[in-house]
Amino acid sequence: MSEKSVYILSLGCPKNLVDSEVLSALLSEAGLRVTDRPDRAGTIVVNTCAFILPAKEESISEILRMAAFKKKGSCRRLVVTGCLPQRYGTELARELPEVDLFLGTGDFPDILKHLRRLDEGGRKTRLVQVGEPLYLMDAAVPRAVSTSFYSYLKVAEGCSNRCAYCVIPSIRGPFRSRPMDDIVAEAERLAVAGTREMILIAQDTTAWGRDLRGRPTLNGLLKRLCAVEGPRWIRILYAYPKNITAELLATMDAEEKVCRYLDIPVQHISDRILKAMNRKGTSAFLRKKIAEIRRALPGVSLRTSLIVGFPGETEEQFEELMDFVREMRFESLGVFPYSPEEGTAAEAMAGQVPEEEKARRQAAVMEAQAAIADEVNLARVGSVEEVLIEGTTRRKDFPFWGRTRFQAPEIDGVTHVRAGTFSPGDIVRCRITGAALYDLHAQKADD
Repeated sequence: MSEKSVYILSLGCPKNLVDSEVLSALLSEAGLRVTDRPDRAGTIVVNTCAFILPAKEESISEILRMAAFKKKGSCRRLVVTGCLPQRYGTELARELPEVDLFLGTGDFPDILKHLRRLDEGGRKTRLVQVGEPLYLMDAAVPRAVSTSFYSYLKVAEGCSNRCAYCVIPSIRGPFRSRPMDDIVAEAERLAVAGTREMILIAQDTTAWGRDLRGRPTLNGLLKRLCAVEGPRWIRILYAYPKNITAELLATMDAEEKVCRYLDIPVQHISDRILKAMNRKGTSAFLRKKIAEIRRALPGVSLRTSLIVGFPGETEEQFEELMDFVREMRFESLGVFPYSPEEGTAAEAMAGQVPEEEKARRQAAVMEAQAAIADEVNLARVGSVEEVLIEGTTRRKDFPFWGRTRFQAPEIDGVTHVRAGTFSPGDIVRCRITGAALYDLHAQKADD
């Protein structure tokens, strides 16, 4: 163990990962050496997720796993940051005496100050610092990007949508946009560092700018980002349908850098369930918006997320959702069983669906989507696509792997590429030669 070393475990979504990268840079600048070995770290930081029950369970499990290093004596300080302490605060501190320091989502940038307080207080000191979740990063904040040739660009923080099932507003605060010039400044810094793909993220990315003076739009921000030299791809995640405008789609169509890819969280298609969820838009609106997107962006790849087993969801409404999945033929889809979360409107709703029924419905949607994804991938065989080479493998037949423009990191499949005269970081025109359920196989197009 080194007193001057720190291990950071980041859980949850890309937005949380950006916070972990800020933590890494702050601690590194203070003289701590960031290590990938928790057994060799004097300080361990667990940046948690608490969005739904499985995320909370994973966070608790990982905290206890890291606490084992403290018991063995290889770790001196255990720090828990992020959504879990923001949500549960002092209650969490009572349940986890192994943890020395708890920091909320608005408090983690001051980690150095609180670590000094721990040192000054002695070995038995424990601190809980959970204030209002109002922190908004800016380009002046140091950040140690941990991804390969892509970087997440967090354009806003928090959420004001108040969906009936969601705890994000209480964990992350109201929606707050970063100023355009500040975002562009960070994008330029990422470009200098070698980023090939910038991925725009927020809880509601297409709402960016509505709270700023002059109400700038994501459309205008995209144009500024496309002018940044260096990155070749720009991708948009978490695009709420109600904020996808004709102007945004026109810019996506006109700008070569912008991937024809949209991640659109639909959640359901039944009008009654959408209303109960407090989602904006009706079944007719969603169908019209999806059709508009596909007309404006030929060849676009659409990803969505759905919730099954929401309180009151009948078998008829579930079948309506199944019909929607088969009708829309999303290129990629994730489906989650509804999780009743404390403090949300949905928790107290009548008609809670049994867990086993939620699981059955989730499996049914994924089975239907698997057949669609298989057909979508098979239809790509023979086409020529750009592939961002991200790494190498031990396979002799396909020694490289990467992603196409329609494959977002971590959530979509990957493309396995035959040998060629290229290196990780290259963007190569490849011909798709084969398809598995979610992954593709390819070779250089002029081979």
